[in-house]
Amino acid sequence: MSTPSSYFEAMYRGAADPWHLAERWYERRKYDLTVAALPRRRYRRAFEPACSVGELTLRLAERCDAVLACDRVASAAGTAAHRLRDLPHVDVRRLTVPAEWPDGTFDLIVLSELLYYFDLADLTDLLARATSSLDADGTLVTVHWNHPVPEHLRTGGELAEILTSLPGLSLTCEHREEDFTLQTFGRSRPDGSAPASPAAAEGLT
Repeated sequence: MSTPSSYFEAMYRGAADPWHLAERWYERRKYDLTVAALPRRRYRRAFEPACSVGELTLRLAERCDAVLACDRVASAAGTAAHRLRDLPHVDVRRLTVPAEWPDGTFDLIVLSELLYYFDLADLTDLLARATSSLDADGTLVTVHWNHPVPEHLRTGGELAEILTSLPGLSLTCEHREEDFTLQTFGRSRPDGSAPASPAAAEGLT
């Protein structure tokens, strides 16, 4: 069974930022690495589910023309919306994925510290929705904690194996540390090869 919403609601009931995402150097560095791993300088429309208090959203907003961020917990979405209120190109909503997946397509989808809360059925549904709403030139980014946690159904390393087996996507960047695994994916070319690298896109190779 996927982690119930009551777990997240209880976490935010006790603190506005229960994981201290805006305070810890570990989190700030991880977010900076996530944005640095994006293969393109600029994106048209990004989707970030489970945005929590909007710490990563702030960084994505600097690289995207439009950002849709959401969280299943109303107080978290409210905190993120308040922090990002001066950025008109950022839209923060209360949504529960995968059931409440937004309309339209995106050229950037960021799944950060999210996938290990889902059972296999919900995980399969979420990844199917993500891949189907990813533009032809889009980037899918995933970042997950590697250590076992009672509420996590999988570790970052285990999720990485599932993600690299998704049909139609090619792994374009992978950064592994003791604590987390970061991966970026692009749509595979018709021959199954990976999309052009940042250097190739600028004619350097």
